[in-house]
Amino acid sequence: MKVAVLDITGKDTGRKVELSKDVFGVEPNNHAIYLDVKQYLANQRQGTHKSKERAEIAGSTRKIKKQKGTGTARAGSIKSGVFRGGGRMFGPKPRNYSFKLNKNLKRLARKSALSIQANDKNLVVIEDFNFDTPKTKNFVDVLKALELDTKKSLFVLSDENANVYLSSRNLKNSKVVKASEINTYGVLNANKVVITEGSLEGINSNLSK
Repeated sequence: MKVAVLDITGKDTGRKVELSKDVFGVEPNNHAIYLDVKQYLANQRQGTHKSKERAEIAGSTRKIKKQKGTGTARAGSIKSGVFRGGGRMFGPKPRNYSFKLNKNLKRLARKSALSIQANDKNLVVIEDFNFDTPKTKNFVDVLKALELDTKKSLFVLSDENANVYLSSRNLKNSKVVKASEINTYGVLNANKVVITEGSLEGINSNLSK
């Protein structure tokens, strides 16, 4: 699959690059995508939720009424979960939601995500670029030139670029990552995936193993 290379003004440079079929042209595996996205979202959870059980509630331990003869259910403590102000029964406890997936499955999921975006023509290749200083306006100008100012976008760079990253950090609909930081959720959550020409080699080497 050949894709035209654009510059940061959105104009065609007249050059084309060949996208690897092993990365951008695989048959998408929906279950692999599901598992990888599930793991990504699970890893974002802090797991610090906590509610008090009856043993942790401050209150009297006196038996609140006699056992028999009241015509109602027996009750031993005002801290029981059936009473207002009592402890919560089977409430949440702090826990770790993360789980492991093998590398081959995660690699397949990412290739599937890139292939879906490439097949839907949501993938754009641009020349490598840099800014002299971190400035949000510079990045906004790039988004407008590529007609992405109203869409979610993911920019993939070949190496860490502080000026580009800092210029995009205030924009909630745009995210900048290195080729080694691509994840399935990020790729599929974007309306357009913008890949710099220099990052293609890194993507291919990371996902073609």
